[in-house]
Amino acid sequence: MLYCESGQDSPENFHQVEVDGKFFRGVLLVPFLLLFLLAASCVDKSSPNKDLQLSDYDALRAGCYVVNPRKVRCEIDRLMSSDPVRCPADRFIRTYYRGGGHFVWVTRLGVDCRADSLLAQLPRVRAMGFSPERFGSVEIAADLRRARRLDFDSGANQASKVFARLEYYLTRAYLRYVAGQRFGFIDPNQVYNRLDVKDSDSFRVTYKTLLDTKVERPHERFYRLAFHKVRCDSVVEFMDEVQPRNPLYYRLQAGLHGALARQYGRRLVLANMERCRWRLPDEPYEHERYVLVNIPSFSLLARDKGRTLSMRMGCGSLKNKTPLIVSRITRVDVNPQWIVPRSIVKSSILRHAGNASWFAAHRYFVRERQTGREVPAGRVTRDMLLGGGYLVVQEGGAGNSLGRIIFRFDNGQSIFLHDTPHRGVFSQDDRDVSHGCVRLERPFALAEFLLSDGQQEVVDRIGYSIQADVSPLGKNPKTLTAHQQAVLDTLDRKRLVGQVKVEPSVPIFILYFTLYPHGDGNWDSYRDVYGFDAPILERIRNFM
Repeated sequence: MLYCESGQDSPENFHQVEVDGKFFRGVLLVPFLLLFLLAASCVDKSSPNKDLQLSDYDALRAGCYVVNPRKVRCEIDRLMSSDPVRCPADRFIRTYYRGGGHFVWVTRLGVDCRADSLLAQLPRVRAMGFSPERFGSVEIAADLRRARRLDFDSGANQASKVFARLEYYLTRAYLRYVAGQRFGFIDPNQVYNRLDVKDSDSFRVTYKTLLDTKVERPHERFYRLAFHKVRCDSVVEFMDEVQPRNPLYYRLQAGLHGALARQYGRRLVLANMERCRWRLPDEPYEHERYVLVNIPSFSLLARDKGRTLSMRMGCGSLKNKTPLIVSRITRVDVNPQWIVPRSIVKSSILRHAGNASWFAAHRYFVRERQTGREVPAGRVTRDMLLGGGYLVVQEGGAGNSLGRIIFRFDNGQSIFLHDTPHRGVFSQDDRDVSHGCVRLERPFALAEFLLSDGQQEVVDRIGYSIQADVSPLGKNPKTLTAHQQAVLDTLDRKRLVGQVKVEPSVPIFILYFTLYPHGDGNWDSYRDVYGFDAPILERIRNFM
């Protein structure tokens, strides 16, 4: 009889086997095939193998019928070397087998019904817009038939090679499916954070961060759990467990085989289905109260239970893309000062160094970073603007590039929602015009929406503050003009407000969907303003 050490059923643990005084290195297929075929006959009472005896296999002592663990492993390595990496699961598979991982599907009894369970489930990928053939269904089915019919030869279909293919293709199909449905078939970091070059030299390239949130990715614990499910004969159950949670995914999937795909095209549906697979740290569907910015639609939607607010917005240009962000709005600032980004200082302000009248006309001033001391505009030099010790700041109030209201939330890119003095942008169809922040058509309406619950007095103060001329505030009283002093005297300082906390904080999602439903159930498609669909489709076409 065949046996293995320590109760392990991995073929590489089998000792040599003696048959008629001769030793066979590896696993002689005779006893295991007997068990395998007898097991099959228990399922099919008409099987011609049901009456087989061990003596019937005397002719099968040829080398092609021997399963050699070393040859199986070498063949798996050859298969992996010739098979391109098409998704994150493929990288784990290579690490696992090249690290000596135990076989998952092939045991001393062959390949059992768990392989059949997986094979029977692979047609499910058609509902996802994929082809079962891309998951190896043809190869798996052919080799299962070959193993059960003892259809081995001395060439490509030696037993060791057949069982190597079964081990590798079953693992590949299974992990591609469960990891793909659970986390996405592509890594969004590779789509978004390897797209725009930030800087480069002869040694390295750095990229702009266009996905500024953590997305859950497959990890070794997940893959180990997947293998555990195989051992527990829970393949089908696990394939059900890993399905996407986002309800939008299932609406898109239903449309993939109906009117939605006919109207907008399957590729558009598939790209947005993939986005729904990604596991963001938070999702709009998990909340009754949230703010959603969809970049391709140039729109904002705020929802609070049954109430909704929608408006147009402007986002970053193609050169200065607005990143995807998941965060929480914590504060509203009124009449904010604007610290001008260094890129804008270099492109628009540097040439005006020392021009006090120009700085005054644009309400800019220069402040020493370390001390906060203001530097007279006439003494500002190019070196000061280029160095890191000074900041260019625009005064708050009318004409400020941030407008009168800004909504702040944590992120790594200094991105905010804000007002704008350039109101004409909202009459344009394409509103990718900013340096990255989101410009709002009706910022006061959003503030009112977020603060409507028992904070009417605060809302009234915001309304007053965004209309007031606050230009004299913060200036040296000795330098005020007569007009500025008159304006200052008319201000009702008790009604002015500078900062308002949003409590509880409100989830905000800056996302990217080129196909998205209305509240009435109808759909709209949007221009792929940043070209994000193409790299997604380029990668998932490997499965189509």
